[in-house]
Amino acid sequence: MPETFCGSCLCGAVRYELRSTPKAVSHCHCSMCRKSHGAAFASYGSVLRGDLHIVQGAADIRSYASSESVIRQFCGECGSSLFWSRSEGEYRDWVSVALGTLDTLFVPVKQRQVEVASKASWCDTEDQ
Repeated sequence: MPETFCGSCLCGAVRYELRSTPKAVSHCHCSMCRKSHGAAFASYGSVLRGDLHIVQGAADIRSYASSESVIRQFCGECGSSLFWSRSEGEYRDWVSVALGTLDTLFVPVKQRQVEVASKASWCDTEDQ
């Protein structure tokens, strides 16, 4: 049986389980991810939609269409960024999980920086 990873939002209203190991771990520097997280970049890992289980607070999750095919989800109580996913295309069966919301220890096998050309001018990616 695969390892289960647990996560939650800042206030604890939303709790979830990942029933597979997150893949495609990335630190995205695009302006949408920066604004969504209020940080230099957003760190995500992806799982198949069927492997994400909301165990508490499904009614508290709010959605925002940040582009034509991308939905970003966050806690309606505390505002924590939780997930983003595509509604169409090759990766529509996957959901990307904000790794900062994990409560279970997770050490990725590999990770990458993406959209670095769009990085904030004050962010130094040399040491990351």
